[in-house]
Amino acid sequence: MNALKEHFEQSVERINNYSDPIPPDTLLRLYALYKRATNNRQEPGSKMPIINAFKLNAMLQLGRISPKKAMKEYVKEAKGLLGD
Repeated sequence: MNALKEHFEQSVERINNYSDPIPPDTLLRLYALYKRATNNRQEPGSKMPIINAFKLNAMLQLGRISPKKAMKEYVKEAKGLLGD
């Protein structure tokens, strides 16, 4: 496994185990970055349409970044949030 993917997966695990509240805008950005980094092109599947709209908007705001860049951005965002 390459180093970037390893750092990304560690960051995802740390965020998933993080117990403090995460600001909604940061959480949406992390969601969108994760979806792009993992090449998951499925539309959001919440039962609440407004939540799906926010998630889809966050994904669209990323533009056309590559999965590799999304991984790098996710790791950077996670480090900023976790204080690394």
